[in-house]
Amino acid sequence: QLQLVESGGSLVQPGGSVRLSCAASGFRLDAYAVAWFRQAPGKEREGVSCLGSTGSSTQYADSVTGRFTISRDNEKVYLEMNRLKPEDETVYYCAVGSKYIVEGTCDPQEYAYWGEGTQVTVSS
Repeated sequence: QLQLVESGGSLVQPGGSVRLSCAASGFRLDAYAVAWFRQAPGKEREGVSCLGSTGSSTQYADSVTGRFTISRDNEKVYLEMNRLKPEDETVYYCAVGSKYIVEGTCDPQEYAYWGEGTQVTVSS
Protein backbone atom coordinates (compact mmCIF):
# COMPACT_ATOMS: atom_id res chain seq x y z
CA GLN A 1 0.00 0.00 0.00
CA LEU A 2 1.45 3.31 -1.09
CA GLN A 3 1.72 5.84 1.72
CA LEU A 4 2.16 9.55 1.11
CA VAL A 5 3.47 11.96 3.71
CA GLU A 6 3.32 15.71 3.19
CA SER A 7 5.61 18.20 4.89
CA GLY A 8 6.56 21.85 4.68
CA GLY A 9 3.33 23.44 5.83
CA SER A 10 3.93 26.47 8.00
CA LEU A 11 2.91 29.98 9.00
CA VAL A 12 3.89 32.47 6.31
CA GLN A 13 3.18 36.14 5.83
CA PRO A 14 1.07 37.37 2.91
CA GLY A 15 3.32 37.70 -0.11
CA GLY A 16 5.67 35.08 1.20
CA SER A 17 6.66 31.67 -0.13
CA VAL A 18 6.61 28.10 1.05
CA ARG A 19 7.59 24.79 -0.48
CA LEU A 20 5.55 21.68 0.25
CA SER A 21 6.96 18.19 -0.18
CA CYS A 22 5.27 14.83 -0.46
CA ALA A 23 7.23 11.64 0.05
CA ALA A 24 6.23 8.17 -1.07
CA SER A 25 8.23 5.58 0.81
CA GLY A 26 9.61 2.80 -1.36
CA PHE A 27 7.81 3.98 -4.46
CA ARG A 28 9.06 5.78 -7.54
CA LEU A 29 6.88 8.72 -8.47
CA ASP A 30 8.49 9.76 -11.71
CA ALA A 31 6.15 7.72 -13.92
CA TYR A 32 2.84 8.55 -12.29
CA ALA A 33 0.36 11.39 -12.41
CA VAL A 34 0.68 13.48 -9.27
CA ALA A 35 -1.22 16.44 -7.90
CA TRP A 36 -1.78 18.83 -5.06
CA PHE A 37 -5.26 19.55 -3.78
CA ARG A 38 -6.54 21.76 -1.02
CA GLN A 39 -9.70 21.85 1.00
CA ALA A 40 -10.92 24.67 3.18
CA PRO A 41 -13.52 24.03 5.89
CA GLY A 42 -16.98 23.72 4.42
CA LYS A 43 -15.72 23.73 0.84
CA GLU A 44 -15.10 21.09 -1.77
CA ARG A 45 -11.64 19.72 -2.38
CA GLU A 46 -9.93 21.81 -5.06
CA GLY A 47 -7.18 20.67 -7.38
CA VAL A 48 -4.56 23.40 -7.45
CA SER A 49 -1.62 21.90 -9.33
CA CYS A 50 -1.60 18.68 -11.31
CA LEU A 51 1.10 16.92 -13.34
CA GLY A 52 0.63 14.17 -15.91
CA SER A 53 2.58 10.94 -15.81
CA THR A 54 5.15 11.94 -18.44
CA GLY A 55 5.88 15.18 -16.65
CA SER A 56 5.12 17.36 -19.64
CA SER A 57 1.49 18.29 -19.00
CA THR A 58 0.28 20.42 -16.13
CA GLN A 59 -2.99 21.89 -15.00
CA TYR A 60 -3.33 24.71 -12.51
CA ALA A 61 -6.32 26.28 -10.85
CA ASP A 62 -6.92 29.80 -12.12
CA SER A 63 -6.46 31.16 -8.62
CA VAL A 64 -2.86 29.91 -8.41
CA THR A 65 -1.62 30.17 -12.00
CA GLY A 66 1.64 32.05 -12.11
CA ARG A 67 2.18 31.66 -8.36
CA PHE A 68 2.34 27.89 -7.75
CA THR A 69 4.56 25.33 -9.46
CA ILE A 70 4.33 21.56 -9.20
CA SER A 71 7.36 19.35 -9.77
CA ARG A 72 8.62 15.92 -8.85
CA ASP A 73 11.68 13.74 -8.77
CA ASN A 74 11.97 9.99 -8.29
CA GLU A 75 10.83 10.05 -4.69
CA LYS A 76 8.95 13.26 -3.97
CA VAL A 77 6.38 15.68 -5.28
CA TYR A 78 6.83 19.37 -4.61
CA LEU A 79 4.61 22.43 -4.61
CA GLU A 80 6.38 25.74 -4.75
CA MET A 81 3.98 28.43 -3.54
CA ASN A 82 4.85 32.08 -4.09
CA ARG A 83 3.11 35.39 -3.44
CA LEU A 84 0.81 33.71 -0.97
CA LYS A 85 -2.53 35.26 -0.17
CA PRO A 86 -4.78 34.84 2.88
CA GLU A 87 -7.20 32.85 0.73
CA ASP A 88 -4.48 30.25 0.13
CA GLU A 89 -4.65 29.31 3.79
CA THR A 90 -5.92 25.77 4.21
CA VAL A 91 -4.83 22.13 4.32
CA TYR A 92 -2.93 20.87 1.29
CA TYR A 93 -2.97 17.23 0.17
CA CYS A 94 -0.80 15.42 -2.31
CA ALA A 95 -2.22 12.65 -4.46
CA VAL A 96 -0.90 10.00 -6.82
CA GLY A 97 -2.80 8.58 -9.76
CA SER A 98 -2.21 6.18 -12.60
CA LYS A 99 0.83 6.08 -14.90
CA TYR A 100 -1.65 6.19 -17.76
CA ILE A 101 -2.87 9.69 -16.94
CA VAL A 102 -0.67 11.54 -19.42
CA GLU A 103 -2.55 14.82 -19.41
CA GLY A 104 -2.37 16.78 -16.18
CA THR A 105 -5.79 16.59 -14.60
CA CYS A 106 -7.15 17.92 -11.35
CA ASP A 107 -10.12 15.56 -11.23
CA PRO A 108 -9.85 13.99 -7.75
CA GLN A 109 -11.49 10.79 -9.00
CA GLU A 110 -8.35 10.07 -11.05
CA TYR A 111 -6.21 9.78 -7.92
CA ALA A 112 -6.20 6.64 -5.83
CA TYR A 113 -3.64 7.55 -3.19
CA TRP A 114 -3.80 10.50 -0.83
CA GLY A 115 -1.71 11.93 1.94
CA GLU A 116 -3.11 13.20 5.20
CA GLY A 117 -2.40 16.83 4.48
CA THR A 118 -0.26 19.68 5.71
CA GLN A 119 -1.51 23.03 6.98
CA VAL A 120 -0.49 26.28 5.34
CA THR A 121 -1.35 29.39 7.32
CA VAL A 122 -1.07 32.81 5.71
CA SER A 123 -1.16 35.60 8.22
CA SER A 124 0.74 38.67 9.27
